[in-house]
Amino acid sequence: MATVTLSVLEGLERGRIFRNLQTPVTIGREEVNTVQLNDERISRLHAKLQEDQGAILFTDLHSTNGSRVNGHPVQIRVLRPGDQLQLGRCTLLFGSIDEIRDRARTLGIPVLPRQQDVEARVAEAISQGILSIPPSFVPDIDHGMLPLFCGERPPLPEALSTLQRARLSDLLMYIHETLQLIINDARETDDHHRTVVFAWQRFQNLLLLQQDLAVWLGNAAGAGADGGGWT
Repeated sequence: MATVTLSVLEGLERGRIFRNLQTPVTIGREEVNTVQLNDERISRLHAKLQEDQGAILFTDLHSTNGSRVNGHPVQIRVLRPGDQLQLGRCTLLFGSIDEIRDRARTLGIPVLPRQQDVEARVAEAISQGILSIPPSFVPDIDHGMLPLFCGERPPLPEALSTLQRARLSDLLMYIHETLQLIINDARETDDHHRTVVFAWQRFQNLLLLQQDLAVWLGNAAGAGADGGGWT
């Protein structure tokens, strides 16, 4: 059984650290939850963290106001140390200090030296984007978003059936082909601003691809939350 650590960065419980919680972990407004947060914008049973094949999955339990990871709305997500979970007005930091430091090393990000009260110092550094973002990434300040993957390529799913592998291959090839057509059609303007433009038709294709991905992600998240699978 896996254990997780959550630190409250923002909210009424700010500064509290929930250490070595055994999965599954539930987060919500009611006392029955493993992590209770006093915030009217958080649902009674808001989200769940569970272990699956060595990974920690975050699942929004169809909450009223939804959940975000690093500023991105999510339904289900594989968490990595240093990720920020936004539920209502609360922001939680996922991972222990050692887990965050280890991930920072793998990303080539300078880590803070161990000092007294290091947890508060690292939590502050994460909230400021110092440890969670490699130098090649710039946060979207206007929308409060940090990268979800920080340059890390997520692993391909394993133990798929032949049909599932074929469908995954088709899906990736479809995305690749659509993006390739858009990129090939793009042209740089001559206004010295290094602006790239492409045809209206290609823009519509990009929007349609985004629509398809939104539907697929919604379906995949629904299957994950209900315990189903990709068939």
